[in-house]
Amino acid sequence: MDKYEKKILAITGGVIMLFLFSLLYAKVSRRIDLPECTPYSKIYNEPKVVKLDKDLYQVFVVAQMWQFQPEEIYIQTGSTVDFYLTSKDVVHGFNIFEKNVNLMAVYGGINKMTVRFDEPGTYHIVCHEYCGIGHHNMEASIVVNSKGAK
Repeated sequence: MDKYEKKILAITGGVIMLFLFSLLYAKVSRRIDLPECTPYSKIYNEPKVVKLDKDLYQVFVVAQMWQFQPEEIYIQTGSTVDFYLTSKDVVHGFNIFEKNVNLMAVYGGINKMTVRFDEPGTYHIVCHEYCGIGHHNMEASIVVNSKGAK
């Protein structure tokens, strides 16, 4: 093996180690959750909020021009929510500013992220990927209160 090949392999190994360290750093010290990709199934195409337990919800969010369904999500304070996100048409963004959630809604794909809501209030969801002429109106909200209902 040539000495230059050894240098390139060493540099490549160092970059890979730096990348893995960055992922672990983001996960542990910054408490940034990494999204999961879930195998596609038609059950994710129906928008709904499912309460599984006292503090556990599953929210199936469907993005389509130019709206998120469901538009309003009501949950209890202190709940953990599993978001399952898909798109019916083009690529959309799914951003909850206050919770550091940033997902892509892709047609034929399912993204999943788990988020805990400890503070009551209204959390706004916006689309941050240009998806057409009505993009600026694409938003939804999560209402967190002690009752979890309207």
